Amino acid sequence: MSLMQRYGRCKSVVKRSKKYLDEALYLKLFKDGGSQLNVRQQLNQFIKSGKLVYKWEVGDTLKKLRQRKLYQPALKLSETMAKRNMIKTVSDQAIHIDLIAKAKGIVAAENYFVNLPDSAKNHLSYGALLNCYCKELMTDKAEGVVEKMKDLGLPLTSMPYNSLMTLYTKVGQPEKIPSMIQEMKASNIMPDSYTYNVWMRALAAVNDISGVERVIDEMKRDGRVTGDWTTYSNLASIYVDAGLFEKAEGALKELEKRNAYKNLSAYQFIITLYGRIGKTYEVYRVWRSLRLAFPKTANISYLNMIQVLVNLKDLPGAEKCFREWESTCTTYDIRVANALIGAYTKLDMLEKAEELKERARRRGAKPNAKTWEIFLDCHLRKGDLKLAVDCLTEAISIGRGNGEKWVPSSETIGIMMRHYEQEKDVDGAEEFIEILKKSVDSIEAEVFESLIRTYAAAGKTSSSMHRRLKMENVTVNEDTQKLLKAISVE
Repeated sequence: MSLMQRYGRCKSVVKRSKKYLDEALYLKLFKDGGSQLNVRQQLNQFIKSGKLVYKWEVGDTLKKLRQRKLYQPALKLSETMAKRNMIKTVSDQAIHIDLIAKAKGIVAAENYFVNLPDSAKNHLSYGALLNCYCKELMTDKAEGVVEKMKDLGLPLTSMPYNSLMTLYTKVGQPEKIPSMIQEMKASNIMPDSYTYNVWMRALAAVNDISGVERVIDEMKRDGRVTGDWTTYSNLASIYVDAGLFEKAEGALKELEKRNAYKNLSAYQFIITLYGRIGKTYEVYRVWRSLRLAFPKTANISYLNMIQVLVNLKDLPGAEKCFREWESTCTTYDIRVANALIGAYTKLDMLEKAEELKERARRRGAKPNAKTWEIFLDCHLRKGDLKLAVDCLTEAISIGRGNGEKWVPSSETIGIMMRHYEQEKDVDGAEEFIEILKKSVDSIEAEVFESLIRTYAAAGKTSSSMHRRLKMENVTVNEDTQKLLKAISVE
């Protein structure tokens, strides 16, 4: 697939003057790949060049950067275009608010919104601020924005209600959603398919399956909104979660009918949900349909299929699917290999897991943090703490793909600290905590409590433990305070 096919149209930039960039902006930014570093370097080159670009390609580029979660370069591009006096539409302002929130935080987004001229404070910019609050789970502020929109008489659609209802779902307040639906009805605000999906999920959260079915019936009777594939994937998922597998299968059949436009995500949902109800034959049948619809099958589709087969305990099928992917893939995706590596480690097939890791490395796919996490969990199950620590160190040093730190789970930390306690290994515990400091911003009280117990069990003393606790702003429990006195020396 060519760059032009992957990143969009570029016929509109042909034969423009030398004042302009000689290629489409998004092709320029993704020239060396889609990593944060490469994109930022290309963006800086473009800015320094002083070359002009068309407004439409700035919009297209911002869209692609946002899709890839490259918020920092997207914000820098948006700010640069504003400095060059490229006029921002109200829609552009809303996008800019979203970018600021994601790149600089909610306070920066609030400040930008406050300083907008009144003419730019419309339903779109208020909606963008509302979405920011909803994503940060700031319920009071989100509710305040909706009330302000009502007070100003701004046109309200289903979108702000959908955002607020999604927030209520996330913060565990699904009981608030039915009243929101009633308010929409009273205000004659037409729901959309997303509204119905959120409503169904809210009822499912309180185990009201008959209520979910009433929502589907109401949607059909209303007739203004036609349930799409997401409606029936939502319904099928609710049935699966409730253990109503026969009803789930019926919803999945309806979902397949609704997928007339052969949506890739729909195929993957169907495969996953058939896998969850143990229908191996249906999984393979839908996989064949996906392959026919998408002959150049994406890595993510193979990853999904292999994960489903692994969960169905169909290891030979997962291996066959992996070999098929491996023989045709243009980019060796470590995530796909990880799915099979994880299956091998859970079955104590460590040798095969190691072989696959090395094969992936030879094909250019270096182990990522998830790879090392898989091996870490395996070594912990086997009680081999030295190898587990090595894997944890590797995962921390690599970090996550989005540039964030990789942080071990509290369960993993607890298992490792308990091992040092049992072995009375003070040196090992101290070395582990030093490694941990590279990953976490602060050491939890439970870790220090375990460390103090390890000192006590080993009969060792410490002249600095009190000071360390004070520096870390950690308060240990009453039992540990007694041990702390016993191990502390001046």
